[in-house]
Amino acid sequence: MYWNGAYEIIRLKPEDYRKCTNIWDMEKDPERTKRWYDQLVSGNRVTFVYTGNGEFIGEGSLVFEINDPDYTIPGRRIYLSRLIVKNGHRGRGIGGIIVDYLVDYAKRLGYREMSIGVDIDNVVARHLYEKKGFTDVIFEGEDEAGRYVKLLKKL
Repeated sequence: MYWNGAYEIIRLKPEDYRKCTNIWDMEKDPERTKRWYDQLVSGNRVTFVYTGNGEFIGEGSLVFEINDPDYTIPGRRIYLSRLIVKNGHRGRGIGGIIVDYLVDYAKRLGYREMSIGVDIDNVVARHLYEKKGFTDVIFEGEDEAGRYVKLLKKL
């Protein structure tokens, strides 16, 4: 738990997972919602939630192993997954606070690198990640959602 007097960052418990619907629409993509929940329960995903006055405002996750060596290398590279801040709270630095928290957490676990994927047209997110040190482009490609890049940060 992290506390500075104005907000708190807490580790999400599986039994509180549905509370994240306050941040994002879980019904929009039930398959992904279930996959992330299963990863959380299995321990392959750890999610931290930025809260203010008990309200879930933002979240970010780290995934330990995924079947893609660009994203994870056991014991060396961890994947930053699902960084999101609730509409109405964006542009206040919350995403940056969550990224900093996740980077610090990964360092304490002994990881030396962190990866992230971001859509090329998501200029705001890409700017945040580059500002936070995700400057090495390790892959550029396209999937069903469009063009994206995988970025790497040395910890």
